Amino acid sequence: MSEKVIVIYSGGMDSFTVLNHVIREGKKPIALSFNYGQRHKKELDYAKRACEMLSVPHKVVDISAINSLVGGSALTDDIAVPEGHYEEPSMQQTVVPNRNMILISLAVGYAVSQQANAVYYGAHSGDHAIYPDCRPEFVQKMKDVCAIANYEKVDVVTPYLQDSKTAILADGLKMGLDYSYTWTCYNGRAKACGRCGACEERLEAFKDNNAIDPLKYE
Repeated sequence: MSEKVIVIYSGGMDSFTVLNHVIREGKKPIALSFNYGQRHKKELDYAKRACEMLSVPHKVVDISAINSLVGGSALTDDIAVPEGHYEEPSMQQTVVPNRNMILISLAVGYAVSQQANAVYYGAHSGDHAIYPDCRPEFVQKMKDVCAIANYEKVDVVTPYLQDSKTAILADGLKMGLDYSYTWTCYNGRAKACGRCGACEERLEAFKDNNAIDPLKYE
């Protein structure tokens, strides 16, 4: 019998690769997406399309009310999305306070209710500089607390924690994945902007892999 797991699924490149990685490991994933008021919620439409294509159960939860508590990010408030590389200090404006702790906690609760024994999410090394909740020490602490927070132990798994976006894409291309099913841009417009940190890192990963990004850019 396949092992049931929850995949926190944003609809972006990293979570798309994680989801397919889980499937190829023979596990039975449930994709869990959150509407937390992000301006790039277009990614949720891409998440839906990908899950339909993969025949993966997909649950979308609206938690946008939390913005009254954890505002102040360019991803959720009326603040201009900074342009430039992820590692530039300006990218700190895209940090949503406590986002991953909140999402992982909810996903673990869902895992217990679904009798799933793990929660996967797509943290990677390119996020370490700006996002504290994607760093190895955060992941380890979450693993520790989620092992004792319920009667049932739930593991927190980050298969690409030490890998770059370039390496994640390389693994996905090796799996033959179609990245037209993903959305990365922080701006939720008709086409990707090509200038925000998320777009820059995505384009850099495709260039490093000598591959062509299937998304259209402004």
